[in-house]
Amino acid sequence: MTTSIDFITACINAIGSNYVLTSDTDKATYLIDQRQRVTGLAIAVVKPGNTEEVAAIIKLCNQYKVPVVPQGGNTGLVYGSVPDDSGNAIVLSLTRLNRIRTVDPVNQTMIVEAGCILQNAQEAAQAVNRLLPLSLAAEGSCTIGGNLATNAGGTAVLRYGNARELCLGLEVVTAQGEIVHGLRGLRKDNTGYDLRDLFIGAEGTLGVITAAVLKIFPQPKAQLTAMAALQTPDAALRLLTLAQNACGPTLTGFELMSDLCLQLVAKHMPHLAFPFEQHHPHYVLLELSDSESEAHASAMLEALLEQALEQDICQDAVLASSTAQSKMLWELRECISSAQAMEGKNIKHDVSLPISQIGEFISTTDALLQQHFPGCRNVTFGHLGDGNLHYNISPRVDQSSDDLLAQQDQINRVVHDSVTRFNGSISAEHGIGTLKREELLRYKSPIEIALMKSIKQALDPLNLMNPGKVI
Repeated sequence: MTTSIDFITACINAIGSNYVLTSDTDKATYLIDQRQRVTGLAIAVVKPGNTEEVAAIIKLCNQYKVPVVPQGGNTGLVYGSVPDDSGNAIVLSLTRLNRIRTVDPVNQTMIVEAGCILQNAQEAAQAVNRLLPLSLAAEGSCTIGGNLATNAGGTAVLRYGNARELCLGLEVVTAQGEIVHGLRGLRKDNTGYDLRDLFIGAEGTLGVITAAVLKIFPQPKAQLTAMAALQTPDAALRLLTLAQNACGPTLTGFELMSDLCLQLVAKHMPHLAFPFEQHHPHYVLLELSDSESEAHASAMLEALLEQALEQDICQDAVLASSTAQSKMLWELRECISSAQAMEGKNIKHDVSLPISQIGEFISTTDALLQQHFPGCRNVTFGHLGDGNLHYNISPRVDQSSDDLLAQQDQINRVVHDSVTRFNGSISAEHGIGTLKREELLRYKSPIEIALMKSIKQALDPLNLMNPGKVI
């Protein structure tokens, strides 16, 4: 107890008493995950205001052997940003590191602190007629540090890549409290091991990301959205190939949704208009971002949809004729997770597959699940253009959510075994956290696990950085 009191006193001396939260009431919202399924304990929630204060806190954690759980917007889905129930860690909240340090439209980069909300960074880029293309449903609350820590993807990976590809440099506080100044903004820097890529996707287990250099791009002259109705995921793959051939790099979004997804949205969010006269088994949401003109983009998209209808790839299609209609189509896609949550608890799978194998994976795995768990409902949607599926399972209509969750391990086994047979990955953009830690051991090769443990030991020998997460 004396050691804890001494540690808390040292933290208060380092950053001020207002930013060291120790009461149960003040700590509560930082200790529970976004889906409110896991609640941890912590000595304190510590909220440094700059990189130097982060370093000072990490040095104190080394001195007193206190584990650290870095946290941004706490929007993660794999319990990676909440502490365990041992109560011996601190939550290191980075929300005060929220500045946009610089925006350089000529170098096409911006330097953003880890606690900056993604939407605020997007707006700062837009203010100088530039685009930060990282776009997620949680962009109004997730933070840049969390995006990088999980190597977030989102809806524009097809054109711009995921968070790792959008990052040119990092500022990081190491597990020993030293600051790595890597905010150089260079597109070419071949000077040894790429330390940046070690910290991206590491979920705070190797160090604390405090700021990043992000790529920004010229704003497109036009963004046009359409939705196509199809019979099968294989038809969606045919449409993807057709769109890539016809539109090239102007194709920036290609989202697959099953009919059940939109049925749930219609049920729980009736204000969102369904765009077709009748339901179809599957839908694709397409977006073109054109650097020439709206007329050029419109002609290209109309020609694509006409060709798809003529070849019987899709059965119907709608082209948004206004910004409001485009926003409505995207809302249908972005509200799927919320609608599924309103329907009840569910089992989420964030998987990636070779794009050419997605249709066969869905049909094969759907059949396996119905064989073993008759009546379960597949809420299948995702970023088809980059191979990332959110392959979620809701309970059958006469089953409680708790009964479904009691079968989670068995359902995960069916899905993840199938993912592996198709040479896929059990985590595409959500990370590993604690939720998938044991699954990672099952599906990663022993040599890969051994190398990961070697890196962890080398960078964090005291195992203080987000212990128990990932490996």
